[in-house]
Amino acid sequence: MHLGTRVTNPGQPVCSGQTLWGDSEAEQAAGLAWDWIELTHGVVAMADPMAVITNVRLLGPGGEVLTASEAAPHLNELVHALPWQCEVQRAIKKLGLH
Repeated sequence: MHLGTRVTNPGQPVCSGQTLWGDSEAEQAAGLAWDWIELTHGVVAMADPMAVITNVRLLGPGGEVLTASEAAPHLNELVHALPWQCEVQRAIKKLGLH
């Protein structure tokens, strides 16, 4: 679920910020956060797909914890499955920037 989005640079012509997603109601809360940037009016993208911050540890086939670079493709799959761009655009509009 969407836990929050922050617009840290409400500049023109583009904005940037962070968004946070997770499950805060689980026994052990899990979350993902990443920076985003507005590429052009209404189009947002991850600022750095290799820089997803999470408290989730992914395991490899042998049970070993994946390194950050090994986990990045899997975390990106999770990010791309979320409707995060809509939430970011909503945060931008809420500030009256578009």
